[in-house]
Amino acid sequence: MYSTHFLDLPPLRAAGGSVTLPGSKSISNRVLLLAALSAGETTLHDLLDSDDTRVMLAALETLGCGIERLGGHSVKVRGLAGALPVKSADLFLGNAGTAMRPLTAALALLAAQQGGAFKLRGIARMHERPIGDLVDGLRQLGCPVDYLGNEGYPPLRLGHGEPAALQLDAPIQVRGNVSSQFLTALLLALPLVATQDIVIEVVGELISKPYIEITLKLLQRFGVTVRREGWQRFTIPAGSRYSSPGSLHVEGDASSASYFVALGAIAPSEQGVTIQGVGLDSIQGDIRFVEAAQAMGAVVTGSANSLQIQRGAWPLKAIDLDCNHIPDAAMTLAVMALYADGTTTLRNIESWRVKETDRIAAMACELRKLGASVEEGQDYIRVTPPAADGWQPASIHTYDDHRVAMCFSLAAFNPARLPVRIEDPKCVAKTFPDYFEALFSVVQADAADIPVICVDGPTASGKGTLASQLAERLGYALLDSGALYRVTAFAALQAGLTLEAGDEAAIAELARALPVSFDGERVLLAGQDVTDAIRSEAGGMNASKVSALPAVRAALVELQHSFRRLPGLVADGRDMGTVIFPNAPLKVFLSASAEQRAIRRHKQLISKGVSARLEDLLADLVERDLRDTTRKSAPLEPAQDALALDNSELGIEESVQLVLSWWQGRRPFASA
Repeated sequence: MYSTHFLDLPPLRAAGGSVTLPGSKSISNRVLLLAALSAGETTLHDLLDSDDTRVMLAALETLGCGIERLGGHSVKVRGLAGALPVKSADLFLGNAGTAMRPLTAALALLAAQQGGAFKLRGIARMHERPIGDLVDGLRQLGCPVDYLGNEGYPPLRLGHGEPAALQLDAPIQVRGNVSSQFLTALLLALPLVATQDIVIEVVGELISKPYIEITLKLLQRFGVTVRREGWQRFTIPAGSRYSSPGSLHVEGDASSASYFVALGAIAPSEQGVTIQGVGLDSIQGDIRFVEAAQAMGAVVTGSANSLQIQRGAWPLKAIDLDCNHIPDAAMTLAVMALYADGTTTLRNIESWRVKETDRIAAMACELRKLGASVEEGQDYIRVTPPAADGWQPASIHTYDDHRVAMCFSLAAFNPARLPVRIEDPKCVAKTFPDYFEALFSVVQADAADIPVICVDGPTASGKGTLASQLAERLGYALLDSGALYRVTAFAALQAGLTLEAGDEAAIAELARALPVSFDGERVLLAGQDVTDAIRSEAGGMNASKVSALPAVRAALVELQHSFRRLPGLVADGRDMGTVIFPNAPLKVFLSASAEQRAIRRHKQLISKGVSARLEDLLADLVERDLRDTTRKSAPLEPAQDALALDNSELGIEESVQLVLSWWQGRRPFASA
């Protein structure tokens, strides 16, 4: 997962390949709660690993439920059989509506039935998301529920410690036009107290009906069949009891599939985009996003557990659609509208306003940044794409909303070939922590569009530390070219070669297929950690020797070019800006006096328990500098357009911030 402050997406040109989706958030948190309320043990496979499910798992453990993590995406839940071993708890539920609403209903009913007192709270945004209709329904049943902040919103106190008389005779009325999660919460909780038939009546139109279908189907898997009269009246039969199905596999998330369905519809591709984990017979309502994408021109085929998408009509066709049945996935349509011929209208989406953020306002604001014309109403949004010359480079504010971040990543396919910045990319952790990694695995960009920051400089100047810090802050790949030369020297010696001109051809042949990779600060050779072996003083001297061999340097050029990958690269070495990436948009030449570099190296060695004389280190650095600056092949020198950074008197954080400011100044949305 990218945990950077922002993530810059370069212009993307094509897509193709296969993506496996994480488990559905809606299904994952439902089955976690159902398994916890059931008798017996339930093994759940392909469970979503995200912020929302972690919140639910933590809450269930706090309440006394046994959770065994089996590895991968499987857990075993030892159910409570409807009994509360813990009678008091303070539960923090973040911004997880799929945890807050169902736990509110279940704990309110159990506290009334068995006694108990529970506090439920979340982040500030959760305290702005309405829950009054659910509380009203619970109070109709006789459950003591108190608001601890603003009326109609969390945080809540459920129960007063002692049992309360439940009133199950009259139908429970709940409004259906704010959130289907209120009805889902009651449907999940009421079987716990069904000593008689219990009736729920929906007042007004029920939105997001497909999510209720998910709930009803999962209830059946756990032994409870609810009788339904249209979408207005639901009856939980007397004597309902939850029982474990033994094991259950969670479908891939259909809402998350929408981004890759849209990707296939937008991006040129010979092979198309394949989605694994969800298919056309999914129980999730958002699978009907496929119909909307097809209406816009996508070519979609599928099976029980996969979808295949290719671009069809181009530009896409504008649509006018009632999106009540796909409220979450419909956000993706708003970004697809940027590539449509004409104006797209998405209707009946008032529920967007009470989600993780006010999504109608948020989408309108960010679409306008890109150059689109947008009209928003209380329950609709109308999007007209920018003219061909009207696209703008945008820094997308994500509002701590995972779906805003994911759907706007598709704007990187804009015909103006402008980059797009996604602020706070880690917000995707709510449902799809590895979303951007999955995206980068199936999209392509021209190499010239993938940005490179070069950090060159002499030995012991600190370029490796600076480069690794920059890569971490930007979410970019890292190329430690010095490590490549060190590994090449190490591998050559292991193969019985000398580091002299006589073995130059053999070393070059070895270097061309060098199986080297970087894992953070570790350097791996054919999967073996060789970091310590190559980071020695001898390793540095050996690297300097092989780097002076022209055939070896030529062999490593292509290998170094292969590290240029999405979303960008920070490359450090001695000829990154002059030879390897001469067209890099930012080149830094890092230097410090030989005396200062020797002092730093001395301190570093002493801290590791390595004995060293400062005078010897200084002499060695002077010798290396002379050899590196006078060699015939790619001598150490700053690129003509490099920015000089003398860090003799600067700490690493000061150096990092200075280079980041230079980089920001060269981005098209630097002032966003």
